[in-house]
Amino acid sequence: MCGIVGAVSERNVANILLEGLRRLEYRGYDSAGLAIINQAGELKITKSAGKVARLAEMLDMQPIPGHLGIAHTRWATHGVPSDLNAHPHRSGDICVVHNGIIENYKELRQELQGLGYRFNSDTDTEVIVHMVHWFYQKCGSMLEALQLTIPRLQGAYGVAVMTSAEPTKLLVARSGSPLVIGLGIDENFIASDQLALRQVTDRFIYLEEGDIAQISLRHVRIYDKDLEPVERKVTTITEAHDAAEKGSYRHFMLKEIYEQPAAIARTLAGRLGKTHVLEEAFGVDAPSIFDKVACVQIVACGTSYHSGLVAKYALEDWAGIPVNVDIASEFRYRKVIVPANALFITISQSGETADTLAALRLAKASGYLASLAICNVANSSLVRESDLCLMTNAGPEIGVASTKAFTTQLVALQILGIALGRRHSLVPEREAELVAALHELPRLCEQVLSLNPVIERVSYAFVEKQHALFLGRGIQYPVAMEGALKLKEISYIHAEAYPAGELKHGPLALVDSEMPVVAVAPHNDLLEKLKSNLEEVRARGGKLFVFADHDAGFENDDNTTVINIPHVPASLEAIIYTLPLQLLSYHVATLRGTDVDQPRNLAKSVTVE
Repeated sequence: MCGIVGAVSERNVANILLEGLRRLEYRGYDSAGLAIINQAGELKITKSAGKVARLAEMLDMQPIPGHLGIAHTRWATHGVPSDLNAHPHRSGDICVVHNGIIENYKELRQELQGLGYRFNSDTDTEVIVHMVHWFYQKCGSMLEALQLTIPRLQGAYGVAVMTSAEPTKLLVARSGSPLVIGLGIDENFIASDQLALRQVTDRFIYLEEGDIAQISLRHVRIYDKDLEPVERKVTTITEAHDAAEKGSYRHFMLKEIYEQPAAIARTLAGRLGKTHVLEEAFGVDAPSIFDKVACVQIVACGTSYHSGLVAKYALEDWAGIPVNVDIASEFRYRKVIVPANALFITISQSGETADTLAALRLAKASGYLASLAICNVANSSLVRESDLCLMTNAGPEIGVASTKAFTTQLVALQILGIALGRRHSLVPEREAELVAALHELPRLCEQVLSLNPVIERVSYAFVEKQHALFLGRGIQYPVAMEGALKLKEISYIHAEAYPAGELKHGPLALVDSEMPVVAVAPHNDLLEKLKSNLEEVRARGGKLFVFADHDAGFENDDNTTVINIPHVPASLEAIIYTLPLQLLSYHVATLRGTDVDQPRNLAKSVTVE
């Protein structure tokens, strides 16, 4: 959740940097700082624990005018929030800001201490600036020094570096944490999020994995890891691209459905290495807390409750520890037995859901090991009051019916499941498989979203219906629950979800030609049992709509419509099969003429009991 801003300009950059930091405040942070090369050519750094407002007050008292600078907001992963641990970090006349996690910082720290470097902070970031300084002494070029440093770093990083010895150049490098270059006239900028720069430019270059760039007043030069020049596309962002604008989309909900590949990529950024999870992303104390976790209690409401139900399957499978999932409004009003070393997890898009907040406050007084929030709003009450958090970074979600908030919650909970699993039954080879699948997830989401025209045609079959039944088995049961919730939320069709094996225990009495039955059918160990359950529907004249793996063996007939889904790793099935159900509910609602983005009687953030 750290934020980076940088600028090189013919005008004073201090206010540009401060405004950029203010625009990144939504990400959450515990300290802020900036470095500027002043008019005398000296490197000056001002930083402090706390808010950007505190940094602004310090600069009001002691201004630092200059034409080149970098700034940063930090969310602690190594070292507690403090003035010393705040960025930028310095080595001689070189300074750096960094997003991400350097996994091998302890080894690099020992190596650099052996070379005579003194460390002033507890951060992993300080090894970067000392390493760059060491190589700069050898080669005399900041660009080469950064290029030589990058292969030594293991983990995820977005880095910006500058030195008073080269006072017209800003250097950046990216691996696992996003960086964007903003293009101006006789000035250029860098940031971890384009939002930080919208006040100064609308033209951006998005750096790709492994890119290194050198930015000056009038030039932007981008290189690959071997310092070979590369070209990157320039993108012009208009107001229609803003989160608060629908752009070319008819509704915010559809826009947010299509934003899911990018939103998921943001959730993953800085949290994954090549083969494993970077668990420090949960906070400074996370590793020591995770070492003690013996069981998990999840509490949430609505869509977030469904994400908790999905997580239960993954956590129990990967970590081999018991997981309980409760609706927040029910959890508060029953006698709860707290097991030893239980981690209390809350899930909320807004972080202000009244029942979930009340459950957290009850839990804090009940003897849980620690509390962890999975949330999309960094400065929310839920995040502030929890011991640990993992931000989903989904971006603003305007539509009342949650889409990208749900799938990013599922991704965040997978990261948690892997982090806990490695302490129990999850072997490194299996962790590597799960991480490799997550790396592929944004691309697979785009592939599934391309089925939109097919799903739109299917939606016509639901327009005149008043009821629908959703079926799934195993981890797909809560996916079916989420699909039913979406349909009822925005189309006002009564929809219910059941485990497919429960059909014969009651719901089968409802099945007839006027009751569409939606099933999710990945090609897994439960497929044959699901097929048997669906035969019960066919035998009673029910109309089946099956979202099935293309190798699952379903065929279209008079009573069965099959929507073929690409085969995906089993760990991703819950996420992938959610997307077509979102599209189905959206198209049914538009055909019925309901208010898709603001359905009747509902609110985006439920801040009352």
